[in-house]
Amino acid sequence: MIVGSIARRYAKALLAIGVAHKNWDALAKELDSIVDVFTGSRELQEALANPVFVMSKRRAIVEELTKRLALGKTMRNFLLLLVDRGRIGALPAIGREYRALADAQAGRVRVTVGSAKPLDPGVELRLKAVLEKRTGKTVVLEKHEDPGLLGGIVTQVGDLVFDGSVRTQLANLRQQLLSE
Repeated sequence: MIVGSIARRYAKALLAIGVAHKNWDALAKELDSIVDVFTGSRELQEALANPVFVMSKRRAIVEELTKRLALGKTMRNFLLLLVDRGRIGALPAIGREYRALADAQAGRVRVTVGSAKPLDPGVELRLKAVLEKRTGKTVVLEKHEDPGLLGGIVTQVGDLVFDGSVRTQLANLRQQLLSE
């Protein structure tokens, strides 16, 4: 819970800067890239978060990372602030919070769609159009394959899940037959 509130505070502050400079989406992409690198490297997490490492070394690592990833000055300063304050370990949570805030700012909603096999482009377009009409927002589809579904799709919009999978339909049918 504490990490969540800290992450929300830092994400809101970064978004305020992004809104002021009208570059919140660019900051989101930069934050996503650094979060991917950070979460993908246990050594990097250890080097940046562990107080055993001298602060000047941790700051130098951030400087080098920002150069290699071609991150802007705002993101560089933000990362240095997190290192200085001992909050770099919250970076993945800050990234999630920022993405949600940036999406709300831009009038977007992220929708997770699971299917047994890749969606046909026509089905994907129709699904996106229906969801945009229902939510009144621009829909960003995040697709993944789950062979265990057997067929159909499972769609999640925020906390709401629409399960039209064959697996669930078979489970419901089984439950009905057993109860009768």
